Amino acid sequence: MQLAMIGLGRMGGNIVRRLLRGGHQCVVYDKNPAPGRELASEGATVRDDLAGLVAQLAKPRAVWVMLPAGQITEQTVAQLASLLETGDIVIDGGNSFYKDDIRRAAALRRRGLHYIDVGTSGGVWGVERGYCMMIGGDREIVDHLDPIFATLAPGPGDVVPTPGRPPGDHAARGYIHAGPNGAGHFVKMIHNGIEYGLMQAYAEGFDILRGKNSTDLPEDERYDLNLTDIAEVWRRGSVISS
Repeated sequence: MQLAMIGLGRMGGNIVRRLLRGGHQCVVYDKNPAPGRELASEGATVRDDLAGLVAQLAKPRAVWVMLPAGQITEQTVAQLASLLETGDIVIDGGNSFYKDDIRRAAALRRRGLHYIDVGTSGGVWGVERGYCMMIGGDREIVDHLDPIFATLAPGPGDVVPTPGRPPGDHAARGYIHAGPNGAGHFVKMIHNGIEYGLMQAYAEGFDILRGKNSTDLPEDERYDLNLTDIAEVWRRGSVISS
């Protein structure tokens, strides 16, 4: 399947790599030409502006925007809306606020365009392990894009199947259609809140461990703890590292 990618940072560039390895055709653009040149050597087609990128695509076009949430994504989606034609698809795989997705989807729908929001989790390891995806938008369009999502997803791997789940279940393969526009990024927003809470808990916990040798404490309550060793032993079976 053919897909365009706008934004070739650590996530966007590696998503393209995984798709290329899966046999898909990728047309790419980034304002910084360096990552495009690198991806060209791996099989991607590079264009130096959005108009050229859109012109390279077969209809119905599918364009994935992988840019920081906010004004740059807003501007890019608006520019794409002026270049695309009825039936084409805009995908936002960044961390946009879900209410912005609802608004954008409505605006694009009036122009005959489809909008899909994809909460994407996988980080720099996603190119090898795959990406967990939470997808919002019309079911028909999500199904049309399934070859893309199936390639990007981690697949079942060696995780023990959950009893009672149907065979071939998308959730068990690492991606879901969460609901209508905005649902994908809403689920990802909650995912991020949990993630940041965990990170904060780790930071506070290690800070307490580090401070346990403080001279403000009674001498018999001071411990000079090796944080590196503690982190390593926790990686070996502790419930807080699973």
